[in-house]
Amino acid sequence: MLMMTTAIQPALAQESPKEEDFFRIARISSPEGTLLEVGGLCTLPNGDLGIATRRGDIFIVENPTSRQPYFRKVASGLHEVLGLAWKDGSLYCAQRGELTKLTDTNMDGKIDRFETVYSWPLSGHYHEYSFGPVVAPDGSFFVSGNVAFGDEEWWRGESRVPWRGWMMHISPDGKMEPWATGFRSPCGLGIIDGELFYTENQGDWMGSGALVHVKKGSFVGHPAGLRWSNLPNSPVKLTTEQLYSKVDPRFRRDANNRAIKPENVENEKFVTLFDMKQYFPEVQLPAVWLPHGVLGISNAQVLPIPEGVFGPFAKQVLIGDQGQSKIMRVYLEKVNGEYQGAAWDFRSGFQSGVLRLAWAKDGSLFVGETNRGWGSAGDANQGLQRLVWNNRVPFEMRTASAKPDGFEITFTQPVDKKYAEDLASYQVESFIYKYHPVYGSPTVNTEKLTVKGVKVAADGMSARIIVSGLRRYYIHKVSLTGIRSQEGSYSLVHPDVYYTLNNIPEGASLAMSEVSTKNSAKAPVVEPKAPAKTAAPKAEATKVPTLAQIQPLLNKYTCSSCHNAEKKQVGPGFKEVAKRNYSVAKILALIKNPKPENWPGYATPMPPFPQVPQADATKIALWINSLK
Repeated sequence: MLMMTTAIQPALAQESPKEEDFFRIARISSPEGTLLEVGGLCTLPNGDLGIATRRGDIFIVENPTSRQPYFRKVASGLHEVLGLAWKDGSLYCAQRGELTKLTDTNMDGKIDRFETVYSWPLSGHYHEYSFGPVVAPDGSFFVSGNVAFGDEEWWRGESRVPWRGWMMHISPDGKMEPWATGFRSPCGLGIIDGELFYTENQGDWMGSGALVHVKKGSFVGHPAGLRWSNLPNSPVKLTTEQLYSKVDPRFRRDANNRAIKPENVENEKFVTLFDMKQYFPEVQLPAVWLPHGVLGISNAQVLPIPEGVFGPFAKQVLIGDQGQSKIMRVYLEKVNGEYQGAAWDFRSGFQSGVLRLAWAKDGSLFVGETNRGWGSAGDANQGLQRLVWNNRVPFEMRTASAKPDGFEITFTQPVDKKYAEDLASYQVESFIYKYHPVYGSPTVNTEKLTVKGVKVAADGMSARIIVSGLRRYYIHKVSLTGIRSQEGSYSLVHPDVYYTLNNIPEGASLAMSEVSTKNSAKAPVVEPKAPAKTAAPKAEATKVPTLAQIQPLLNKYTCSSCHNAEKKQVGPGFKEVAKRNYSVAKILALIKNPKPENWPGYATPMPPFPQVPQADATKIALWINSLK
């Protein structure tokens, strides 16, 4: 035993490589005075880069991967462009109120023809962003519409005019068909294997962000757009009244969004989105949940990785995030005809919020950034950067697939079997989110699952684990913190994967005779001793928790998604809050019912968090006040 301990410890002491050791963030120099609040990116056939800004400018960048790219402004004066595409010699962009075709007819380097392909109504509310377009395989376009916010409850989404909260399918000749509804803030659109996907942002009715497959006639969760399901051309027939009849009675409203007095509330349980699918088949569940505060807080661009790019991750999907200024990676598979899959962190540390992504001709990745109206982990307000792979393969999970009895993980490098065959190297838990109109949701129904066995491939490139208690429609967090590489004994760059298990595949399960059940963490049985007599514990109500004790609560209730202890992020830093000298009671009241007027310098007001238990909120308040 002593010899084995001596052999392992030096290997574990080595510093494992990090994200930045494989993927370098490169700066792209823009002309002095240019504000690149990037709303859209696209790569032209000749390798030039098209950029649309939220301030209404369009740029073409020549030699965009060189040390001296040349920026040429080709159009200006457009209305908050939040998407850009190239098709048949013209650029297409979604302005606030229309899909616009932009053409340089005389080839003088300036756009001289602006054509409205299709226009849609606007109420004038600031939150009615329009995203897109993405070009479908048949040459048609998809554009999505953000909902407005309520006058009394700023965070409650409303569809004041058609087709807010909808996906619109638009033909090149300007015909529009409503495609699907249930969208809240559908910022990221993408075509994966010829099919439409989008990313949603956490908010009311949306417990967390997610990647969703958008089928025609589907309802993806937010009820605001159902206001227009009675129109003749609506492919969705679900009504607001039908939906509200099945949600928790505390939150039921009529067709005019007026609260309905609940009865017997105490006996009702919260529902989840998959509960609603049992009543309404048109409900489309996320293909992959992106747990809020872990895999982003405001998910954006969806971009498949082409063959020959980014090494072992080709044909997977990248997703940007504005709030956390980073990119996540997703592996998709189809089980029983529906998409599901796994999500990991990929690369953080960008200078501003990651909104748009586009591939360069050399295989690097353009990253367009902005954080106006919503803060970001990066300090800059805007920018354009590039992510470059150095052709070294990181030690990562390459894929994670569902099996009838658990999961199969493949790796980018062989694993050390003495760790991979030890059940102590694996931890699994599952959880889900509530479906309710409250802003966001804590993780609920969390269960720790037992890993019963593991079968490691002879070449060390995969491990299949048997997991008891798999739950359909739940997110399964699989942690491989004990896994080490065969060469160098490095830990995984990202040891946690989040798998959305919409369907459990059929097939043969592993026999226990063919798996390893070794578990170095299994504690020996010890006879319990009689407890020693101790003095009565002192009251804990005023004991100040440490950062280590409070961090799990900040993560659980997503406080850390918007607040940093030291500095301004989306919201003020906790030290800045402490300077206000609020009492614990006052902080508790502000958690339940924030007052945006208290922080006038922040564009995004804090939503109410009535779901935080009093005991946990008290601990958070005590810790904040300890930072004075």
